Amino acid sequence: MRALTILSAIALLAYPLAVYYGLSQWGLGVVAGLLAFLFLLRIIAGNQTRLRELKYVAWLSGATGIVLTLLGTVFQQEGWFTFYPVVVNTLMFGLFSMSLWQKETLVERLARLQEPNLPASGVRYTRKVTKVWCAFFVINGSIALYTCFQPLAVWTLYNGLISYLAAGTLFIVEFIVRFFVREDVEPHNNQQQNDKKNG
Repeated sequence: MRALTILSAIALLAYPLAVYYGLSQWGLGVVAGLLAFLFLLRIIAGNQTRLRELKYVAWLSGATGIVLTLLGTVFQQEGWFTFYPVVVNTLMFGLFSMSLWQKETLVERLARLQEPNLPASGVRYTRKVTKVWCAFFVINGSIALYTCFQPLAVWTLYNGLISYLAAGTLFIVEFIVRFFVREDVEPHNNQQQNDKKNG
């Protein structure tokens, strides 16, 4: 089943290119059938994730993708396919933003999968990171919506390349910042532990 999850992720990453190439080479009917299969795969693979919120995103995004595919097929309009990235960004924004009102943010829960005993400084940091990703999904989703009304080549360029580069850059920058934050915090935590032992 892990292979199914990986296949689903790769397929969805290639979604914009699949739409652009498929429509120009195979036509709307074939593309619709292929996309419906990929979205069904997304729903099935979503059951393998450890966080229930990510399962909900997989189910909702997969179901919405199937609806958009059906609408595109019924009305014979390829434009319906282009709204899927907007849906994904909206769902991710909702997921991250709602976690800000909970005891643990989504980023904190993901961090605790690797580091169960997350210190208070780490909790504060993950909350800030959650807010940054919320802002990213708003900006990225807005641009994705704008490209839905542009030529398909423009939509493909942004959603199939620029959007991924932006997300990857943000992830790398956050990883670097996290490294330096941890370097600054760990000596302080070690000093506190030594003080408690000596006290």
